[in-house]
Amino acid sequence: MRFAIVVDMQRDFVASDGALPVPGGDAIVMPLAAWLAGLRAEDTAGVLFTADTHVPAVYALSEEAKQFPPHCEVGTSGWALVVDPAVVDPAIPCYRLEKGVFDMWAEPGLVMERLGTGERIDRDAFFAALHRSGVGQIEVVGVAADYCVRWAVEGLLARDFRVTVPAALTRGIARPIEAVATEEWPGAAVTIGKHG
Repeated sequence: MRFAIVVDMQRDFVASDGALPVPGGDAIVMPLAAWLAGLRAEDTAGVLFTADTHVPAVYALSEEAKQFPPHCEVGTSGWALVVDPAVVDPAIPCYRLEKGVFDMWAEPGLVMERLGTGERIDRDAFFAALHRSGVGQIEVVGVAADYCVRWAVEGLLARDFRVTVPAALTRGIARPIEAVATEEWPGAAVTIGKHG
């Protein structure tokens, strides 16, 4: 069994007129939606959609604000996902995780919401249970390869998961995923797939 994480596929990162567009991000929207639609319940334990989530007053004082302009402000069109979780087979559980920093693992006490039921689950407890259940393979897609995707992968590796990143389904700001893997994860349990 595998699990999938779709990182920050939000309008501000993907649309050419978004607040912080990732180069080529718009080119992966349709292939990523098709990939998600092709996941099978027999071998997919679930899909997590992460969402960069900022409140203007808090963001203005953050370290991130020193590097990037305001983006993904909660409730705005730029905050919205551009890939609809509804494309996923309804037999596969889908979850949402809203995060206020690059790294989906950095903020203590974050909870995931199971879409469709509203059930709230502690992030760390969820992934620990996932690992115990025998799901050792996680596929990570989305943006940006050299920021939020990178830290999502590093957190998974720290939790003893094997990771696959389909190169066709991610884009980076300054570095593609192949360069990130070579420079950041030499010898780690990460596979860079050529196709979605």
